[in-house]
Amino acid sequence: MARPLIGITPDAGTTLERPGRPALPRYELKQNYIEAIVEAGGTPLILPYLEDDDAIEQVVQLCQGLVVSGGGFDVPPAFYGAEPHPQLGPLNPQRSRFEQRVVRKALARDLPILGVCGGMQILAVELGATLVQDLPSEAKSDVDHEQKFDPREPAHDVRILPRSLLARVTGVEAMRVNSTHHQAVKTPGRTVPIAHAADGSVEAIELRGAKFVLGVQWHPELMRAPEHRAIYRGVVEAAGG
Repeated sequence: MARPLIGITPDAGTTLERPGRPALPRYELKQNYIEAIVEAGGTPLILPYLEDDDAIEQVVQLCQGLVVSGGGFDVPPAFYGAEPHPQLGPLNPQRSRFEQRVVRKALARDLPILGVCGGMQILAVELGATLVQDLPSEAKSDVDHEQKFDPREPAHDVRILPRSLLARVTGVEAMRVNSTHHQAVKTPGRTVPIAHAADGSVEAIELRGAKFVLGVQWHPELMRAPEHRAIYRGVVEAAGG
C-alpha cells in the first residue's frame, strides 16, 4: 500500500555570510517533523512558499494530508482583525500568508490537517478564531508556557475532552506536554477547543464534521511517549484512508 504524501510547511532562514559569498535565503525544518511523519507511515513533502494561486493549488492537489509546522514568530493580528499588542513577537508575513492559503485550500478539499504550535494558531485563525497575543501579560498564568529547558521534556499537563478527536487518536484524556509558545487561541471561531492547560489556556482544537482537522499547541514530534507519536499516526492514517 502506497505511503500517503504529507505536505509540510517549512520555516525560512539564511545561509551564513562568508568572505565574498553573501548570505542567501533558504528553507529550514527540524528533522523531528520528517522523522515523525515517516515513522507514522507517511512520505513528507516540504512545501515551498509560492505566490501564484494556481501553483499553490497544484501543490495541495499532490498531497493526501497536511502538517502546518511551528516557528519562532507570531500570526499577524490583522489576520483576525486585531491591533498589535505591545508584546507581540516577530512576524513572518510571507510564511503566514502562504500557510493561510495552503490551509484554506486543504480545508476546501477536506484533507487531513495537523497544526502544530504556531501551525495550530494559523489553522484556528483561518477558521475564524482570534488569539491571545501574549499570555504572560494577558493571562498572567502560573503555567510555564515558554519552558526554558529541553523541549523534548514535558513542561505541564493538559486535560483532553473525552470522545474528542485528540482523545480518540491518543487513547488518553490527560497528557504531559512540552510548551514553547506565548500566544494561544482566544475565541475559537468554527473550531472546538478540546484540551486545556490548568490555567484554562486552549491547548488543542478540532473542526467537527471534517475528515481530520486537529491543532495542538505543543510539539508532539519532539516527544517519545506513545500518545504523542499517535498524533502523527492519526493524521497519516486519515490521509491514507
